[in-house]
Amino acid sequence: MRFAGFKFGVLMAMVGVAMAFVACSSDDKSVAGIEIGNPSLAFTADFSVDYSEVSTNSLAKTAAKDEPLLLDSFALDFFEVRSYSSYYVAVSIDVAKGVQLWPGEDLVDSSLKVSFTNADQVAEPFKNINLEDKGYLKEMGVSFRPAKEMSKVYGKLLIKGKYIPVQYSLDWFKQFELRYHYSQIERVSDSIANLSVVFFPRYFVDGVDFSKVKIADDGVIYLDPNHNASTWMELNQQFISSFRPLRYGFANTEGDIAEAYVLDIWEGIIGSMSENTIENGDFSNDFYSWIVFDQFEGTSEASVEKERNGEHYVKIQVTQGGKYSYSVQLIQENVALLAGKKYKCVFTIWSDVDGQITARIGAYDDYDTIGFQEHVKVGTTGKSVEIEFVPKESTPFARFELNLGGKERTFFIKDIKIFRLQE
Repeated sequence: MRFAGFKFGVLMAMVGVAMAFVACSSDDKSVAGIEIGNPSLAFTADFSVDYSEVSTNSLAKTAAKDEPLLLDSFALDFFEVRSYSSYYVAVSIDVAKGVQLWPGEDLVDSSLKVSFTNADQVAEPFKNINLEDKGYLKEMGVSFRPAKEMSKVYGKLLIKGKYIPVQYSLDWFKQFELRYHYSQIERVSDSIANLSVVFFPRYFVDGVDFSKVKIADDGVIYLDPNHNASTWMELNQQFISSFRPLRYGFANTEGDIAEAYVLDIWEGIIGSMSENTIENGDFSNDFYSWIVFDQFEGTSEASVEKERNGEHYVKIQVTQGGKYSYSVQLIQENVALLAGKKYKCVFTIWSDVDGQITARIGAYDDYDTIGFQEHVKVGTTGKSVEIEFVPKESTPFARFELNLGGKERTFFIKDIKIFRLQE
């Protein structure tokens, strides 16, 4: 599993400027399909607890009468915001590490204590933050550590129909990062994006057997290394995923480092077997989700055309072939793949002259081939291409490419699909 850029040092892929040029161009241009670069968006954040019954009038969510855990006090030190993006211009940053948005260089050791039970909202410290305007946003990362003056979560645990005071220690965690998928970030307005960081108590205690926990003489259930230690460790395994990001990474006080996807969020991203993971693969929504990209002296003109039967295809006229096959590309990013599972890629293609192209599925951050790379013969009549492959790693952000450069010609492409053949 690739968790590119987990800042505690796991699987850091160093990407230099020279490699950045392989997928990027110094020509900062808009391309078909998407606007390269996010709009200038100020960033805000809110922090809250979400119980089973949601009140639409407040960030603090109302608890049901039978809620298994009620939280009275829960706060963390919030110390970093990072964005993770792909780029279509040359950049000198390490793409895998992302861009630190907050704190700025003048606030290196800054942090904010945020209370989830008080439904804190943060806007003022971030008023000058803008998402990287040259990047194609993948994820937002927010990092926390236990607050020095409050390393415990206080609440009430429902046991045998009665609420009993409980204290859960955060001492096992040194720090952790939550990585939210771009689809989890709310667009408040044309100029503001908000990330809601929400803790869900039901996920935290789900499946944990509290029937044998010991209640102290003062009537409190202590969950820490010295009291109910096995239950405490079980809760530690579920704590971070209860924020419901796409994925997370953490370091604990014992020196261990780990990373994982939140399984049901991840399952929603990868979709079901036989479901097309390519969006708008029939081009019925014009170039939505597609990128036609020119670099290294390649140039092209692209349009979506409609056939008599109502089906659509993309027409790409390569006006200058450029130096390489990837001097002209048809690209879709954010293709979710499961490692070790068999997939099939299918598309129909023809050209005005016989020739060859390269079809490929790679990673956005270090450009490695993680799915397949195949040289495909293209004739002057429509040909359905089928390629079976097994991804080397799991990722929500694989990049599907048809590399069409090298010489002048016109391509016609339609019905692009990538789907899983194995559960």
